[in-house]
Amino acid sequence: MSRIAYVSGRYVPHRFARVHIEDRGYQFADGVYEVVELQNGTLVHEEPHLDRLDRSLSELRIAPPMPRRALRMVMREVIRRNALTSGSVYVQVTRGVAPRDHAFPATVQTQTVITVKRPRPVNPEAVAEGVKVITLPDLRWERCDIKTVALLPNVLGKQKARESGAFEAWQVRDGQVTEGTSTNAWIITQDGELV
Repeated sequence: MSRIAYVSGRYVPHRFARVHIEDRGYQFADGVYEVVELQNGTLVHEEPHLDRLDRSLSELRIAPPMPRRALRMVMREVIRRNALTSGSVYVQVTRGVAPRDHAFPATVQTQTVITVKRPRPVNPEAVAEGVKVITLPDLRWERCDIKTVALLPNVLGKQKARESGAFEAWQVRDGQVTEGTSTNAWIITQDGELV
């Protein structure tokens, strides 16, 4: 079965999904995203993810692409068209397509891409033994509260982890682990406390 993506109003085969070269997400990283886990047909913590998406959009002053109810329907339709019961749903929203100019365009149509991904097989050895993690300074911009598509520090950190033989790099700021480059950070202390 061919993978199906949603691109600004159209369901298209994944291999043909395209965004315009002057999409501000591509040009300026002027967009946000959310990833929602799907387990046994249920979107896990869907509302908090959509709340965070709305908050990120608001902070960047990007118009919501559609009402929340419609967004939920589109997400479920992408899931249905891909015959997925477990995996993840990726939602990316950008300010839209406009001639390259740093200032916000006067009129622009918000662009949305929704894709799904099947789960990766769980490595039982990694679950039993854990994985190697390195730490790096958190070089992201100071507005990490906005879940923006500007992930270059994460990409560089993940590459450094791979080159170090590690699974992940945890980003550290002011002596605190902020998050992994592509994962959440969970620590179990020697006393069995989950942090």
